[in-house]
Amino acid sequence: EELEKLNLEVASEFILVAATLMRIKAKLLLPREKLDELGNEVDPREELVRHLLEYKKYKSVIAELATLEEQRALKEKRGNILREIKKLSESTDVESELQDVDLYKLLKVYQRVLVKFEEEKKKPIHTIVPYPYTIADKKKEILSKLVDKERISFEEMITDGVKEKILVIFNFLAILELLQMQLIGITLGEGYNNFWIQKLDSKEEKEFP
Repeated sequence: EELEKLNLEVASEFILVAATLMRIKAKLLLPREKLDELGNEVDPREELVRHLLEYKKYKSVIAELATLEEQRALKEKRGNILREIKKLSESTDVESELQDVDLYKLLKVYQRVLVKFEEEKKKPIHTIVPYPYTIADKKKEILSKLVDKERISFEEMITDGVKEKILVIFNFLAILELLQMQLIGITLGEGYNNFWIQKLDSKEEKEFP
């Protein structure tokens, strides 16, 4: 988690200075044998100061060059504007690309994509299937059956010749609508286990929609 928050450039500078300090400390603990051209003993701390001054000098020069480059790009009225030049340089700078890559974040995104993919696979798929019949058709069919028979059992009415469960539902809804329209009536059968459906005489002449 801490690596994710680190700036790699700052971290590299810190490691360089820390390593130099550790080397200086080690040299101070050991007998000093390194001499300069005049035969004088070399203080390793002077070497650290020299490295830091050189680093500061190069970093300052690089910053000045970057500023000059930006100013120059703004003055040139060419198609390659500053943003395009920067993008082109970034695309060809392999070292810069490698520094910008965060493997940890990349793996987190990859894991999130996999989880989302699995969740999408588990979602139920709802398919709308058009049925070749309607409640209006079933109402006409029920009334037609009651013309040939005086009465028909409720069970026979909704299940006769039915091969699909959905058709039983359609027949039941059609019976309810006919009852509401007072075109049919229901009487209790023997044993209280069934009902009889019959056409109402007073409604026979009623116009059917």
